[in-house]
Amino acid sequence: MIVQLRYNFRITPDAAERTALAQAFGCARVVFNDGLRLRQQARETGEKYVSDADLSKLVITQAKATEGRAWLGEVSAVVLQQALADLNTAYRNFFNSLSGKRQGRKVAAPRFRSRKDNRQAIRFTNNSRFKVLDNGRLRLPKIGDVPVRWSRSLPSAPTSVTVIKDAAGRYFASFVVQTAEDETLPS
Repeated sequence: MIVQLRYNFRITPDAAERTALAQAFGCARVVFNDGLRLRQQARETGEKYVSDADLSKLVITQAKATEGRAWLGEVSAVVLQQALADLNTAYRNFFNSLSGKRQGRKVAAPRFRSRKDNRQAIRFTNNSRFKVLDNGRLRLPKIGDVPVRWSRSLPSAPTSVTVIKDAAGRYFASFVVQTAEDETLPS
C-alpha cells in the first residue's frame, strides 16, 4: 500500500523571488475567484454547471489573451491550473457534504479568496518540472532557485510542492512524497 507523507521545510527567497512568489499568489487567487464567480453566475441565472474544461478555457486560456488579464501569462500555468483544481475540490467537498457522502462536519460552499488573507499558498506538481537541486535549492518555474533549510532528507522524489507564506511573512516548501506503508521512519 502506498502512503503519502508531507515534509515541510523553511525556504528563504531573496527579494526578486519574493516578488515573483507574490505575483504567483495573486494570479492563483484571481483565477480561483474568477472561476468561482462564473460558477455562481451560472447558478443564479439558471444555466447549467460550468464544466472544468470550459472553466479552464474561459478563466485561464482566454483570459491570458485579453489586455486586462495578460499578466496571467507571467506565472507558471500549473499554478493557475492548480488553483482551479482547488476550486473543483472545494465544490466536490461541498456537494458531497450536502448529499451525505462526506463524513464529518458539514462543509460550506466555496468562498472568494482575499488579498488580505494572512496565509497564501500555491502548488506545483510534477507537470511544472520543479526540481530539488544537488546544491540544496528548490528550482521553481518562473520564480528561480530558492534556498531551502533542509532538516532531513526526503525518503523519495516529491510528487508536488506547495509554497506557503504564513501570517508572519515566513515562507515554507511543503513536499508530498509517496512511500510504502511497511517502510519504517527513522527514530
